[in-house]
Formats: sequence, C-alpha cells, structure tokens
Amino acid sequence: MTLPILDTLVVWWDARQAGELSIDKGGAMHFAYAPAWLADETAPALSHAMPKQQEPFRDHACKAVFGGLLPEESQRTAIARALGVSPDNPFRLLEALGGDVAGALAFLPKDAEPVQEHSENAPEPLQENELAALLDRLPAVPMLAGEGGARLSLAGAQSKLPVVVTADGGIAIPRPGEPSTHLIKPEPDRFAGLAANEAFCLTLARAVGIDAANAEWREVAGKPLLLVERYDRIILDGKTHRLHQEDFAQALSVPSNRKYAAEGGPTFRDSFALLRSAATRPAREVLKLADAAIFNLIIGNADAHAKNYSLVRRENGEVVLAPLYDLVATHMWKELSPKLAMRFGRAATLEEFDRESVARFAEEAGLGAPYIRRRVTDLAETVTEEIEKGIEVPGNPPEDAVVPIAEALSARASVATLKILEA
Repeated sequence: MTLPILDTLVVWWDARQAGELSIDKGGAMHFAYAPAWLADETAPALSHAMPKQQEPFRDHACKAVFGGLLPEESQRTAIARALGVSPDNPFRLLEALGGDVAGALAFLPKDAEPVQEHSENAPEPLQENELAALLDRLPAVPMLAGEGGARLSLAGAQSKLPVVVTADGGIAIPRPGEPSTHLIKPEPDRFAGLAANEAFCLTLARAVGIDAANAEWREVAGKPLLLVERYDRIILDGKTHRLHQEDFAQALSVPSNRKYAAEGGPTFRDSFALLRSAATRPAREVLKLADAAIFNLIIGNADAHAKNYSLVRRENGEVVLAPLYDLVATHMWKELSPKLAMRFGRAATLEEFDRESVARFAEEAGLGAPYIRRRVTDLAETVTEEIEKGIEVPGNPPEDAVVPIAEALSARASVATLKILEA
C-alpha cells in the first residue's frame, strides 16, 4: 500500500534538478530521478547504489545514501535538539541542513532554487575571538544548526564545521548557497593531541606517496584544531565548484549505523568489489586502496571504516578513490579499541598480522600475495625513512605533541617489517 506524500525536497546537482526526495505519511522516504536527468546520457547517477531508473527508490536506499550525508551519534542528537526535530528523521534534518553537504548535491524546498554563489567578493573573515566563541558553541549547536541561515552538513561522529578560507588565510562562515572550501575539526577535550596526531598522519601519508587530504594544525584562543582542505571542492576560474563524492557505505547502500564491518557493514572484500565496479580505471584505484589499508595497519588507525573511504567524481567525469581523510593513529589512546574497523585478512591488530592474513587480504583484494608482502615492506620502510628525515607538519604543532607520534609510528613500522619477514 502506497501512503500519501507528506512533503518533498528537490535534489539539486549544482544548478540542475536531479530528482525529488519525498517523505510519506508513514515516515518513509522515496527518491525519483527527474525525467530530464534520466534523458540526459551525460548526467551521472547520484550514487552507485542508485543507478538511473524510472522507478522510485525506497526508504532503505534513501536512508543509506542521503541519510549518510548527515552527522552521526551525539552530533546528530544535538542538532536534532537544536532544530526541534527527531534525530531519526533524516528527511527533516536534510531539509534544515542540506544546503552544503559532502559532494555536489543540495536539498531545497520545491519553491526554492540554489542561491547564487558569492564568488565575486570573499566573505568577511572572523576575528579570533569570534571564531573561538563560535567553536565554543559547536557542542550545543553542531554545524550551527538553525543559526543565521546556515544549512551545513557533514557525516561523522566528530565535531566539524564547514568554512571558507579566504586568500589571506582567514576563516569565514559560508553564506547561504556558497560552497565551503575547508572544514574545521576542533580537538575534543578528552583526546588531547588529536589535531596534531591527524595532521601528522595525513602529512606522513603524502610523504610516502599516498593521496591524502591537505590539513593544517592551528590554535585558536589556546585550543588546537585541524583545518582540512576539502577534496570535493575545486577552484576553477577563481570560483569554487563542488565535486560529487560518496563514501563506501553510501555507495553500497549501507546505513551509517552499520558502517563497521563487525556490525555487518562493508569489508575490504566489498570495498575492492565496489572499486572494480564504480571506478573509471579500476586497476589503478584497487592498488591505491590496498596501499591505504596497509598504511592504516602500520599507523594503527583502527577507525578506518566504510565511511572513511570514498569515491569522488573529478571535473572531467573520472571516478576515483578519494584522497584519504580521518587518518588518526588511534592506538595512541589506550581507552580506544585497537581492533581494526576492517580486518586486514584475518588480522584485527598489527600483532595478529601474519602470513595467513597477507594471503587472505590479497585474495579479498584480488591481488597476489607476493605483491601485498612487497607493498607492506616498501611502505613500512618508507614510513621509517620519512620519519627519520623529519615530518614537517603544516601549522607547526608543538614538538611535545608530535614527537610521541613519530616515535610510536616508527616503532610500528619496524614491527610491520619484522612481521612480513616472518611471514
């Protein structure tokens, strides 16, 4: 039985209507592509999980794909409280927050159109005391939900804020309809050193030849934060444009609350199969994902789940594995589980890594075990070499925050080298 439609949002891809997202009186969501979008052979599907078709997609796919754009856990609860809606109602949350999300989409009422981007004049940067006050409010009002016309959303459980970085390095809040260029990740009080840790790991990844997001450590009013350049934004002719992206959970139609493999979420086998199906040049992207998995094993990033890997559509239409992000050596905090969000073969930790883990991971990746062994050795040795040369972290975080990370990751790289020799 089909229930009457209660409300509808138009889903925009830049200045074009891609389809409509609706909610029925039973609370279920439905998405249908616009006829003009279906007729245009150059118009891509909005998600690997939503191929172009005339039949509407039902609630499960809508929650996985579009609900996957929303904040999670305590962030989502706080936003819902600030907006006066249920945290279990992704449609109403998208209605309030869907103006600037990950990727190229925007969610607007039927009688609204995307606001013209303010590319001609840069927004006014915040003074340090203004930015500090704003960041102090984030725990109670994540994403500035309901404040000043802001309609911003990013997935994840950690506090984040999309911002615009001006030519002189100032930080501004994007105006309605304006694409953000960066995101701020304030350091939580309970995880002292997190901003420096992530900045170090991202810089190290790039140093060893892995494509990773650019990030800078900063301090505002004595509080550290990470300023991350958005890889789903590009500057062309002096204007910021959105690039479409989706994380692996969205692409595989898995809701955010099942992002961990232990909860039935995507595994590396699923992830490699996705790349082979969705990437423009799968062979190259599969090798990049294998390196990403090895690097996360070496640095001890136990929280690299399906929402920490993404597909991005470049301006030329090529679909590739997105630059790595949320790279954190989580093993540095003893209260966090050391078990990998996605097992490396059968290994849930570096200590469990052995010959059988290599063989199983290689089989899941569709690659040869000798190749995986060689890449583990190469990456571990390169990690050691780059750390010995000295990692210059953008923003220059305090030495006492960086040295323990460098020493711990160098030690883990040595363990990985020994493990692979034993295997």
